[in-house]
Amino acid sequence: MATLGDIGLAAAINIITALIFLLAFAVLRLQPINDRVYFPKWYLRRLRNSPSRSGGAVSKFVNVDLKSYVRFLNWVPDALRMPELELIEHAGLDSAVYLRIYLLGLKIFFPIMFMAWAILVPVNVTNDTLEKAKDVTFSNIDKLSISNVPLGSQRFWVHVVMAYAFTFWTCYVLQKEYATIQKMRLHFIHSEKRRPDQFTVLVRNVPPDPDESVSELVEHFFLVNHPDHYLTHQVVRNANKLADLVEEKKKQRNWLDYYQLKYSRNQSKRPVTKTGFLGLCGDKVDAIDYYTSNIERLSEKIAAERKSVMSDPKSIMPAAFVSFKTRWGAAVCAQTQQSRDPTLWLTGWAAEPRDVYWPNLAVPYVQLTVKRLMMAVSFFFLTFFFMIPIAMVQSIANIEGIQKRAPFLKPVIEVGFIKSFIQGFLPGIALKIFLILLPTILMMMSKFEGFLSISSLERRSASRYYIFNLVNVFLGSIIAGTAFEQLNTFLKKSANEIPKTIGVAIPMKATFFITYIMVDGWAGIAGEILRLKPLIFYHLKNTFLVKTEKDREKAMDAGSLGFNTGEPQIQFYFLLGLVYAIVTPLLLPFILVFFALAYVVFRHQIINVYNQEYESAAAFWPDVHGRVISALVISQLLLMGLLSTKEAALTTPFLIALPVLTIWFHRYCKGRYEPAFVKFPLQEAMMKDTLERAREPALNLKGYLQNAYIHPVFKDEDDSDCDDDNGESLEKYDQELVPTKRQSRKNTPVPSKISGGSSPSIPEVTSEYTKL
Repeated sequence: MATLGDIGLAAAINIITALIFLLAFAVLRLQPINDRVYFPKWYLRRLRNSPSRSGGAVSKFVNVDLKSYVRFLNWVPDALRMPELELIEHAGLDSAVYLRIYLLGLKIFFPIMFMAWAILVPVNVTNDTLEKAKDVTFSNIDKLSISNVPLGSQRFWVHVVMAYAFTFWTCYVLQKEYATIQKMRLHFIHSEKRRPDQFTVLVRNVPPDPDESVSELVEHFFLVNHPDHYLTHQVVRNANKLADLVEEKKKQRNWLDYYQLKYSRNQSKRPVTKTGFLGLCGDKVDAIDYYTSNIERLSEKIAAERKSVMSDPKSIMPAAFVSFKTRWGAAVCAQTQQSRDPTLWLTGWAAEPRDVYWPNLAVPYVQLTVKRLMMAVSFFFLTFFFMIPIAMVQSIANIEGIQKRAPFLKPVIEVGFIKSFIQGFLPGIALKIFLILLPTILMMMSKFEGFLSISSLERRSASRYYIFNLVNVFLGSIIAGTAFEQLNTFLKKSANEIPKTIGVAIPMKATFFITYIMVDGWAGIAGEILRLKPLIFYHLKNTFLVKTEKDREKAMDAGSLGFNTGEPQIQFYFLLGLVYAIVTPLLLPFILVFFALAYVVFRHQIINVYNQEYESAAAFWPDVHGRVISALVISQLLLMGLLSTKEAALTTPFLIALPVLTIWFHRYCKGRYEPAFVKFPLQEAMMKDTLERAREPALNLKGYLQNAYIHPVFKDEDDSDCDDDNGESLEKYDQELVPTKRQSRKNTPVPSKISGGSSPSIPEVTSEYTKL
């Protein structure tokens, strides 16, 4: 059982580590050679010039201005100075609302911590229950928890009253924040510039027709059912194999660039490589000739595959991006049922082009249910089998609990510093290491399930990550830790006494979670701003691979924020704070430090580093709200279970109303605020359409939308040499009228001038549209 000394040692280690990371960042960011690592967003937007272009040889690498080192902590006020409206304009609403999750944590837990320390801690600490217990392992920290209150005590009424107070305060803050985010989203949508996804829906499960192709069938259907609003469409083609070839060609070209650069620096010797796995085995050949021949071979394959994708009807999927003349028309189509059969002509809002996950568009709709069932089963077994490393971590965290079962470890454990280090620091870092690969695994599972946008992939992964943390990291740590900690008691007591032992032992796991918060939430956040891995990788790429400014931009691009990993981490701290606010209030200050530090760090990163890959206008907030509510209900149920083991029969029934009221509150918020996040109001759509027609009466909307949803592989500049043979046929295909073979049907209108050329499958990508 970790003591105050163990927690103090862990706190000292993590505070020192965090300070070292923050000081290292404050110094490294001032060096001109690192400017593109710590401010890449401004370079990508052409708003910052490299300081290495001026001054002497030394000043190109090292900042020789001593005055700047005096102001090395200016990054903190700089990160906080930018107003929220300017932040939204600079980074988007998604990033601004993501930061508000940290503020939400501060708003909820600061008053809760004040009340808990002022009321609950004195109630808990003024008892001697644990000191009188003979069969329970405890530390001085546990005297501050509810475990120190004697069985059947009237003091539990204080905990019940505080549970109601904490619940009402949390719901009040959540409701205010939900209303604020809803207003921000509606204002953002109203003031947002024109985007292709505002006019476009994705149609899936188009039924086969022996008389018409998919393109003809889509045009015919929407000319009949949306005659006044249909504008154009783009059928979905399976270009995954072509995309793989293009990606492989990029990799080969990178290697060719590397060896050409290497040869240009030393022309006395031609570079060589091995033809085997990763260049580690096989025959030695001339590297430049080898990769040149590979690129030529891949170019031929790409040309052949592109021609096959264009001409083969089997490459056309039963799906299409359908664009409308107005936002109002797109909203009506996206939010209504199109066919008598609810499984056909399925429509939904198309993600913005940057957000589309193109490989999954080729997944047949009928396979999605099977794929998601398979991943649900796989996720269950992943969660179940991960209990093994969790139990291993808990065996480290509770050495005293197993000393009686393994006495040979006693001489090592009794060394004071080693004991404090093992129990106060090692469990948190061990758990962190075990979780490193989890986000990658969960993202792979989400991709296999067939989600069609990057944002939906990240939200799915975040949801699974949160469930995994809840089951394994939280419940698994409590169950495994309790078993190890009270091992002797578990073995000797009868079965009907074990629940009482668990009821006493659950609050004691707060010490383990405190160490985890310090490792992951303190040192981990400080490591986030240091960006040690991107710093090393950038300089390696800049030295060996970068030849052009475009290569340098790719090397320094930090990507997007990573909602699938960051948001579940935040939600786990909400869970810990809400559960232990009543049980062990000592944990709350550690959580508040995390929320405050993370808010400052990620505000700096969003302003200077991360370049958001897409914009969903805070569509993820209902998930955030729902997970906080679930954490609140879990905390209430656990408190009810805990009090039931403390012989508090009179107080426990009064807690039954709490989860009922919380769920009712969630349903109210879901009905009051969530529709604004899943639907586009027709009133708002009509307003934007009216304003746009007044401001731009001559807008060529078809030209704007026609190439917006072409697969990126057909816009690849690196393979422009392959487009020469196909350009003429593509242009001809683009300009062709789509004939209808259903002239005998009286309800089939004649193709209009607007829709006449609206069925291109892969039109030629001209320079005019490449800019869009």
